[in-house]
Amino acid sequence: MTAPDYQSLIDAPTWEFIRATDAAYPPDTASLSIADQRAIYDRMCRIFFRGYPEGVTAEDRRIAGVPCRVYPGALPRVVYFHGGGFVVGGLHSHDDVCAEIRGRTGLEVVSVDYRLSPEHRHPAALDDALAVTRALGAEPLLLAGDSAGGNLAAATAHALRGEVAPLGQVLIYPGLGGDRDAGSSLTHAHAPMLTRDDVIFYAGIRHGGEIPDPDPSVSPLLDPDFTGLPPTLALSAECDPLADDAMHYAGRINAAGGRALWLKEPGLVHGYLRARASVPRASASFTRIVTALSAFANGDWPIFEEPAP
Repeated sequence: MTAPDYQSLIDAPTWEFIRATDAAYPPDTASLSIADQRAIYDRMCRIFFRGYPEGVTAEDRRIAGVPCRVYPGALPRVVYFHGGGFVVGGLHSHDDVCAEIRGRTGLEVVSVDYRLSPEHRHPAALDDALAVTRALGAEPLLLAGDSAGGNLAAATAHALRGEVAPLGQVLIYPGLGGDRDAGSSLTHAHAPMLTRDDVIFYAGIRHGGEIPDPDPSVSPLLDPDFTGLPPTLALSAECDPLADDAMHYAGRINAAGGRALWLKEPGLVHGYLRARASVPRASASFTRIVTALSAFANGDWPIFEEPAP
């Protein structure tokens, strides 16, 4: 298999973002202690922190016993699950992302500080996601998340069918349990920012290093039933071993009679949300994200300029 030519696929601003990230979060970080990984990740996220848009505020509170950060705004609210491989991240790592979603859409955002591995194995994170979503489900809501958080958003939508009816979901470079021995997992096995080995490591640590039995609550792509799911935008970074997961997920929804759109963001890498202020491609993708949330909130299908193939 011919390795991708990342020098041509990835533009100069994105390479600058990659180098800045690597300087703050070295590629061997996954080999360090969990405490060190979390400290390094938090420091790295702070480097890219962009502050709050004017007029946006936040307050921390517990919802269904789960720590959350609420950015007050209009309904429907966006329930947001942060990325970080189920190991790192929290209310601070995605603070400005959630604040900007609130600022760009006007919608209330609830960021969920779900329990992390390895201290809390699966299904602890999903249990927290379900608890918060159930508690808020009497009012209209949307689901969104990036990476591991995209997994939680999708798993929540599957688990709560018939109980909570999200108006839509936006999954940003999610890991959904696709085949790690085929497709993008091999093509982009050594991609900048996230490798196939990283994906396997973080999947394992969620289960204490054990290989779990096939389980749709872990891997939503394994669910045999894709009916009754909300309108969905699933986005892939092109240069990402997880890229095919979003594509297959959207395809399964459409095949089951639902409505979903998959977008492959050209030349982008896993974690590009942090580059939305410095990389034009990432900025354009973030605009598509908030456009989709606003459209789903109004019961509409998003119309926006799709990325060039």
